[in-house]
Amino acid sequence: MTEGRATGHTLVLLRHGKAERPEGTDDRERALTGRGQADAAAAGAWLARHGFRPDVVVCSPARRTRQTWQAAENGMAGSGMADGPAGNGPTPLVRYESAVYAAEAADLLDLLRAVEPDAGTVLLVAHNPGISLVSIALDRIGADREGLRTSGVVVHRVTGAWADLGTTPAPVTARHTARA
Repeated sequence: MTEGRATGHTLVLLRHGKAERPEGTDDRERALTGRGQADAAAAGAWLARHGFRPDVVVCSPARRTRQTWQAAENGMAGSGMADGPAGNGPTPLVRYESAVYAAEAADLLDLLRAVEPDAGTVLLVAHNPGISLVSIALDRIGADREGLRTSGVVVHRVTGAWADLGTTPAPVTARHTARA
């Protein structure tokens, strides 16, 4: 059981890791740097240590977000506290949604409202500014006004159903930043 199931629903927002900026490369094909890989794995280990193993992952199909999810998943498995491929528990349902790339907060909230009603913990792996604006929309007081840094994590406790996300309280309960 994830911590999210113990207290209702849990929404975990993870901004992609630090990415390369090679000239002539399409933005969707930008890869993570070595630091980005390491920070995303550290974010995954942090999630596992704090009991935030996702049931559902909604991820942008951009290369850097896919790599962020893969590194975070490896970090969860390497922590010794995660289920899935390295353990005996279920593997999360992963959806690569093209609508996440360059999405505004309202679009991301619509995608999250559509997740399975019984999902205890949902992880969104996305880009700024959309992912930071989702956090602000859900908790104007507790969210970081400067936004998530690369590989930054913010956790919201969702007090209502996923379908009601944004209309019921969803306070920030935890956060993690790999580097200052």
